[in-house]
Amino acid sequence: MVIGDGVLTPAISVFSAVSGLELSMSKEQHQYVEVPVACIILVFLFYLQHYGTHRVGFLFAPVVITWLLCISAIGLYNIFHWNPQVYQALSPYYMYKFLKKTQRGGWMSLGGILLCITGSEAMFADLGHFSQLSIKIAFTFVVYPSLILAYMGQAAYLSKHHNIESDYRIGFYVSVPEKIRWPVLAIAILAAVVGSQAIITGTFSIIKQCSALGCFPRVKIVHTSSKIHGQIYIPEINWTLMLLCLAVTVGFRDTKHISNASGLAVITVMLVTTCLMSLVIILCWHKSVFLAICFIFFFGSIEALYFSASLIKFLDGAWVPVALSFIFLIIMYIWHHGTLKKYEFDVQNKVSINWLLSLGPNLGIVRVPGIGLIHTELVSGIPAIFSHFVTNLPAFHQVLVFLCIKSVPVPHVRPEERFLVGRIGPEEYRLYRCIARYGYRDIHKDDVEFEKDLVCSIAEFIRSERPECNVGREDSEDNEKMAVVGTAASNFEGIKICEDDAECSEMASISELKEITSPEIPRKRVRFLLPESPQINTSAREELQELMEAREAGMAFIMGHCYMRAKRGSSLMKRVVIDIGYDFLRRNSRGPTFALTIPHASTLEVGMIYHV
Repeated sequence: MVIGDGVLTPAISVFSAVSGLELSMSKEQHQYVEVPVACIILVFLFYLQHYGTHRVGFLFAPVVITWLLCISAIGLYNIFHWNPQVYQALSPYYMYKFLKKTQRGGWMSLGGILLCITGSEAMFADLGHFSQLSIKIAFTFVVYPSLILAYMGQAAYLSKHHNIESDYRIGFYVSVPEKIRWPVLAIAILAAVVGSQAIITGTFSIIKQCSALGCFPRVKIVHTSSKIHGQIYIPEINWTLMLLCLAVTVGFRDTKHISNASGLAVITVMLVTTCLMSLVIILCWHKSVFLAICFIFFFGSIEALYFSASLIKFLDGAWVPVALSFIFLIIMYIWHHGTLKKYEFDVQNKVSINWLLSLGPNLGIVRVPGIGLIHTELVSGIPAIFSHFVTNLPAFHQVLVFLCIKSVPVPHVRPEERFLVGRIGPEEYRLYRCIARYGYRDIHKDDVEFEKDLVCSIAEFIRSERPECNVGREDSEDNEKMAVVGTAASNFEGIKICEDDAECSEMASISELKEITSPEIPRKRVRFLLPESPQINTSAREELQELMEAREAGMAFIMGHCYMRAKRGSSLMKRVVIDIGYDFLRRNSRGPTFALTIPHASTLEVGMIYHV
């Protein structure tokens, strides 16, 4: 329903704003003007999303304040000019009296007035941009009084003009004085764009959270602000919302049907929020169950009354959010189920240290020169793709690095805290684990710079590792220890790497460890430059020398691709979900960001079928 609200709110907001054009033309003429104008505004609105909220956000506050002051002034004018006694409508007694007198007709009318609250709830979609206190103050002292005055003004006007020849023109613009209708129309369109912006960015935030929880396929997330984490842009979702908004606008061509759809989406979200809030009262606030029951009974009964009235409008447009919710529910269920099965397979088939120790220092295969960089999503243990590779290929690199790329919810990770480096198994195995951490605004370096930083971080780990750390770690995977190591540029007192004479000549004050050259085949010259008076033992020097030789031989990037298939004997539903649904979503979703920066000439993709 939240996604449906993200589709319907921009459509109903913009379409309702441009409906003021009907005041200057006939009913037949405005049908050919409203829809194209609304579609043009929607396309322009979604086109601006990739610039980021912060680039156009300075216009939001003036537009909203102007709009609120405008509707407040118009409401006050209508109240004093047409019916000053309309303030009595604030009493809940009249609501009770209205429902008692009209009975079924009054109950059915509740579904048609939900449009009055579909704009105010858009404020709460901005929780990723503003604090809760600022929104509470703005809503209590500015938004709520303005809305009350606006709706009381319209009621005052309609109380004296209820005998209109055609009910088609009954609306907000009819109650606006004729001399200021065109300026109000312009302000209304701008306010509709701002209100739609809040819903769109709120949809982006929800999709990002669902993707992080493994409940939605991977999408490209662009952070448009270096200061505020919540301001993001998702191209796929943006253009999907635009197409759905255009389809709803062109398909319905009427605010009545769109408002019915938007009303059902909003009241459903509110009802679900109330039910979840009762759980928060019990589980998070540790209050009594009686208080939670009173809360859900008081607010839930009111919302259930509106919800039941909205269901009457199901065939008159309210089916749209239900259909959209059903489609997105299927996508999220399939992706979450497939991701969960993949994770369970990885955990159950994770290679143990005991299996690794049984292979011996050569891992049971020929160790060829070079560095093998295995990309994995596991931060502990050895992935199943490694055993699959070792079992089917007769050779492996003399140095193996299990690389994991992690994104953290901060703008930038300091260079001196970029890498976490650890050792897997005994020292003679030459197996390392490296976790590279990036903030959401960090720029991934090209492959050459990244390789240099990675090798330097491993070399610095070898140099600074204490010999006693290796005691007793061969028997347990839990004893794997990680050390924080910075990049080569941030580690001024650590090991430096240079691959040409010009670069090494600039570091004359730093002592040279060893120069590796090849007399037969001209290869890249690699040097590790140690700080002055390094405290390093013989085994560490040998390990550094072997790392230099492997770096000189080259680096290969090994990417694992898993293909999930349902086990034999699985039910038809499971085969459809895994073999068709999840496979389709996997092939059409975004891959890991790290894979985009890897040189294709040095990449080796290893496929493995998971039978779940």
